[in-house]
Amino acid sequence: MENKDCVFCKIISGEFSSYKIYENEWVLAFLDISKDCLGHTLVVPKKHFKNVLDCDDKYLEECIKAVKLISNHYVKNCGFDGVNILNASEECAEQSVFHLHFHIIPRKNDDKMKVYPTLPGTDVDFEKQLELLKVK
Repeated sequence: MENKDCVFCKIISGEFSSYKIYENEWVLAFLDISKDCLGHTLVVPKKHFKNVLDCDDKYLEECIKAVKLISNHYVKNCGFDGVNILNASEECAEQSVFHLHFHIIPRKNDDKMKVYPTLPGTDVDFEKQLELLKVK
């Protein structure tokens, strides 16, 4: 299912061009146009889902399998030492394109990029956190 206003759906349909890294029947992976670092790749399901919270299990599984395949390729065959894998789900989490996507940021040991977020910390004790967050 396509969302006519979604930039990623337009890339998937071929209406907008992209630099495809990988594709199968479930997912498409392409270079992020930001050009913020070498190899910044987006992995998206070919069916429109807003984010990880509404994605069906099969498409989510196929996205993660593609993320793993591409990440391993970057490390084993492209000279990278590791990757950051990022996802934002919902506006409060800084999601800016509302089509599920995973960022793969290829890394080198000496690249000096600071990608991982710095968080403010919490003083809520673990027992209270457990009470709130435990899956039952």
